[in-house]
Amino acid sequence: MPESEKSLGDKLLGFFIKDPEGKSPTPTPSEPIAPAVPPAQTPNVVNAAGTAEVDRKFVEHFVELLEKANLPGPDYFEFKQALKSMEGLGLSEEKQYQASWASFKAMAQGVRDTSILSTSANQYVGVLDRDRTSFLKDVEKAISDRVGSLNQELNKLQEDNKTYARQIVELQEKINANNGRLEKINGDIQEQSAKINANRDSYDITYHSMVEQINSDLAKIKKYLN
Repeated sequence: MPESEKSLGDKLLGFFIKDPEGKSPTPTPSEPIAPAVPPAQTPNVVNAAGTAEVDRKFVEHFVELLEKANLPGPDYFEFKQALKSMEGLGLSEEKQYQASWASFKAMAQGVRDTSILSTSANQYVGVLDRDRTSFLKDVEKAISDRVGSLNQELNKLQEDNKTYARQIVELQEKINANNGRLEKINGDIQEQSAKINANRDSYDITYHSMVEQINSDLAKIKKYLN
């Protein structure tokens, strides 16, 4: 790929990240393409959970991969750069692609068909696919490592709760049994207390009756016999 003031990584990044307004890149005189304008805004890519979108750190990661995998000579990336430069010129999409292809063929002498574009683009997609496969394996491992221990704790707590629930049932049964025994004991206490108190009352009445009789006899002995 021809060198310019802008590094390959910067160019690739420009394909996926919109430049700040008012800072449109200007190509060097050596570039046989029209002046570049800010690329169209990258559409958000939402995941199934509805929480994800294009992330600059991942874009930069992919750009680094593609930069390392860049094939020698003009290929898909040069065509993409030419296509970007057509934005804002008022051309239809078809005209933009046709003009970019003409510019690319002028740069890559001897090229007659678009197979070089499809071949190189598919190779770059393959690089990204392999990286994604590796990344997803890392994600699964991270989930297993970080979430696995939490799942173990969750299962333990659930089993503990089941044990505690059984113990609560057993304790409640014991409480109910104790309450039944308490009611019987209270009844027995009242019954026995009533019997004892009645017996005490009978004792006192009998005691006083006999003491009064003896005292009465003593008084009469003293009165009549002395």
